[in-house]
Amino acid sequence: MTTPEISARLVELCASGDFDTALKELYAEDAISIEPQATPEFAKETKGLDALIKKGEKFTHLTEELHNVTVSNPLVTGNIIAFVLTMDITMKGKKRMSIGELCVYQVKDGKIISEQFFM
Repeated sequence: MTTPEISARLVELCASGDFDTALKELYAEDAISIEPQATPEFAKETKGLDALIKKGEKFTHLTEELHNVTVSNPLVTGNIIAFVLTMDITMKGKKRMSIGELCVYQVKDGKIISEQFFM
């Protein structure tokens, strides 16, 4: 897949909240995920597709309800994809909140090799 094709598919899957399919379909085996900072729930960096899938499962387990997800139109330049993702979410044991983040992805050989989130 080309970077624009990956971008379109990634936006489609993220907008529907299907993050697991995005990982399994679009990510390289050695992909890395970088959070703004380490938290008690998540490390600053997660390496490898299996670890990213487990991170996604943990996020799902910590989620009481995902009310809505919106994704901006993506920006694509060369092998980089960026968009704003906003989640209206209730985490277990917490109040409903809106989380917005800038998501930046790097593509190589038709797969996402890195994702980084900025809040």
